[in-house]
Amino acid sequence: MYKIGLVMKSLNADFFKTMRDGAVAYAASRDDLELVCVGTDSQTEVERQIELVDDLVRQRVDAIVLVPIDSKALVRPAVDAVKAGVDVVNIDIKLDDDLLDEAGVKIPFAGPDNFEAAYKVSQRLASMLREGDEVAVIEGLPSADNAKQRREGALKAIAEKHLKVVASVPADWETDDARKAFAGIWDANPALKAVFCGNDAMALGVLREMEARGNYLPVAGFDNDAVMKPYLDDGRLVGTVDIFSSKMAVEGIEYAIRILNKQLAMEGTYPTPYELV
Repeated sequence: MYKIGLVMKSLNADFFKTMRDGAVAYAASRDDLELVCVGTDSQTEVERQIELVDDLVRQRVDAIVLVPIDSKALVRPAVDAVKAGVDVVNIDIKLDDDLLDEAGVKIPFAGPDNFEAAYKVSQRLASMLREGDEVAVIEGLPSADNAKQRREGALKAIAEKHLKVVASVPADWETDDARKAFAGIWDANPALKAVFCGNDAMALGVLREMEARGNYLPVAGFDNDAVMKPYLDDGRLVGTVDIFSSKMAVEGIEYAIRILNKQLAMEGTYPTPYELV
C-alpha cells in the first residue's frame, strides 16, 4: 500500500475541484493506494502550500504529486521532501529548473505546453479582430511558470495579427481581481476590442464586468471550467483550452507509483494533452 499526497492550489477553484475529483475516483479504483488530497483556499497562499508539503513529509507519505503556486518558492520544500526520502512528481506548473539544478535534485514534470495552447486559443480570438485593434491581457500569478508561458503565447498571436496591446496585467488567477483589473483597463481604453485571460476564473470576472455594463467584447480563456459552458454556448467566451486536469493528476499519481516501483527514474518531462474548445 502506497500513501501519496496530492498538493493542489485553491480547492475553491473549479479547475482544482475537477482535479481532486478525478484523483479521488482513481484512488478508489485501486486497493494499493491511499491518497491524501490537500490544497489552499486561494491561488496565492504560497506559505500555506509550503506548510502542506512539509506536513506530508512529516506524515511519511511515500510520494507527493505537486502543483506549485509559485515556481520558485515551492522548490525548497520539494527538494527537502526528496532529500527526506519522499519522491516528488511536479504537474501542471513547472518548478524552476535553475533552482532545482542548484540544489542538485531532479524532479519529473508532467504537464501541457502552456505556451502553445495559449497561442492557439489567442489565434482564435485574434481571427475575429482587425489589424490595429486594441486588446488586453489578464495574466495569472506572475511567479507561476504557466502564467508566463500563457502570456507569451497570447502575445505571439497578438503580434502576428498586428494588434495593439493596451494593457497586460496580473490578476493572480482570481475572478474578483480580474474583474477589478479589467474595469480599470476598460475605463482607460474605451476603444478596447477583446481580452485574453490566462484562466477561465479570470475570464469569468471579465465577463461579469461586461454583464454589469451591458456590453460585450470577445473574450478568450483557459482551462475549460464547467462554469464557462453557458458563455461558450452563446459565444461570449470565444474559446478556451481544456488541459484535462483530472487526467493530469492521475498521470502524476501513476508516475509516482512507477517511481516507487523502480520502473521510472526521478527525472524527465512528460507532456500531457490539451484541446482547444
